Amino acid sequence: MKIRIGIVGYGNLGRGVEAAVSSSKDMELVALFTRRDPATIKTRTDIPVYHIDKAIEMQDKIDVMILCGGSANDLPVQTPEMAKYFNVIDSFDTHAKIPEHFAKVDKESKASGKVSVISVGWDPGMFSLNRLYGQAILPNGNDYTFWGKGVSQGHSDAIRRIDGVKDAKQYTIPVPAALESVRNGENPTLTTRQKHLRECFVVAEDGADKAAIEKAIVTMPNYFADYDTTVHFISQEELDRNHCGIPHGGIVFRTGTTGFDNENKHVIEYKLTLDSNPEFTSSVLVAYARAAYRFSKEGQSGCKTVFDIAPAYLHPETPEELRKNLL
Repeated sequence: MKIRIGIVGYGNLGRGVEAAVSSSKDMELVALFTRRDPATIKTRTDIPVYHIDKAIEMQDKIDVMILCGGSANDLPVQTPEMAKYFNVIDSFDTHAKIPEHFAKVDKESKASGKVSVISVGWDPGMFSLNRLYGQAILPNGNDYTFWGKGVSQGHSDAIRRIDGVKDAKQYTIPVPAALESVRNGENPTLTTRQKHLRECFVVAEDGADKAAIEKAIVTMPNYFADYDTTVHFISQEELDRNHCGIPHGGIVFRTGTTGFDNENKHVIEYKLTLDSNPEFTSSVLVAYARAAYRFSKEGQSGCKTVFDIAPAYLHPETPEELRKNLL
C-alpha cells in the first residue's frame, strides 16, 4: 500500500513536492489544497485540487500532509492547525523561532495522536544534521557555515521594494579566502563581511536615479550594510535570460583536533550545489514524509525534527536491504 500524500500550497515548493512524490514509487498524490480558487490551478500531474477549507473532510484519505507555505505568515498558523487532523511536514526556517514553533506543534500533535516533523529542508535540515555530527565527532573544534553561491529570495524582494527598481535578483557568495582558510584548518575568526559577498542584478525603471538605488541597496541595514555588495544594472531581457533560476547551496564545515596534545587536525566538509533550491527542499520534505508515516504506524505521536529521526526511516528500502546494500 502506497503512502498517500496531500500538499498544502502550490508555489515553487508545492510544485517541487508534486514532482518528488511522482518520483517516489512508494507514494501517491491524493490531493492539493489551496487558498486560491481551485479552478485556477493547473497542476502537472492532474492531482485533484481543493480549497484548503475542504482538507479536514479528507482525514481518512491522506497519510501525510506536506505544508508548502511560507515561514513568516503561513506555517506558524497552518502547521499547528493541520496537526490536529493529519501527520504533517513543514519547512519552517526562522531559526530563532523554531523552539516556539516546535512547542505549539508538539502540543497539537500529541493531543491528536499524530506525528509532525518541522523545519525540514537543507538549512535547517541537512545542514543542521551535519553540524550535529561534526560537533559530536570533533568536540574540540569549530563550526563554519557558508551559503551560496545562490539566490536569496528575501534579499531580492528587499531590492524590489526600493523606489525606481523594476526587478532584481541577489546572489549570496562565499568569500574564497575564507573558504580556503577553513579548509586549511586555520580555524579563523570571521566577521560577517569576511564570510560572504552579495552581488545584485537590478533592472531600473526608465528615468530612475541609479546612483540613489545603488546607495539604498549597499546601505540597507540587516540586508546589505554589513557585506561587501556589488550592484549591476542590466536590462529586463538580460535578467530573464541569465537569472531566471533559483539556484542555491552552501557548505558546512567542522574543523577540530584529536590526540592528547591536539596534534592531529581534521576537517569535515558537507557541500550542496543546487540548481533549484525549492525542488531540493521539496525532495527532503518528501523523504521525511516517509519517516512520519512510519513513525505513525509504530504508534508514535508528537513533534519531531531531523535530529530525532534515524536515517533508515527516510529510505524506501527495508532495514535488511539497507544493511546489505549500503552499510
